[in-house]
Amino acid sequence: MLLATIRFYCANFVRFFLPQQREIPVCKGTESHNRRYTVQYRQKRGRVRSLWIAVSLVMLCFPLLPLLLGLGFFSAFLSFAILDETV
Repeated sequence: MLLATIRFYCANFVRFFLPQQREIPVCKGTESHNRRYTVQYRQKRGRVRSLWIAVSLVMLCFPLLPLLLGLGFFSAFLSFAILDETV
């Protein structure tokens, strides 16, 4: 009984903050966010994931603050540059 009550109030809490069905926008095929579902974008995400894994390993091997900050900012810049939607 307690579990059902908790589920009920949690579901109502979530419904209160989620938009109504009529408020959810219907996207067309030409929307800019649809590029995330293309094969090229997934390949770019794989490259960025590999970049961050390599940078993380370097950061773990050499835990120096200037190196951590420099590599972190540089890899963030490269990530944004790789995932940029312009060709």
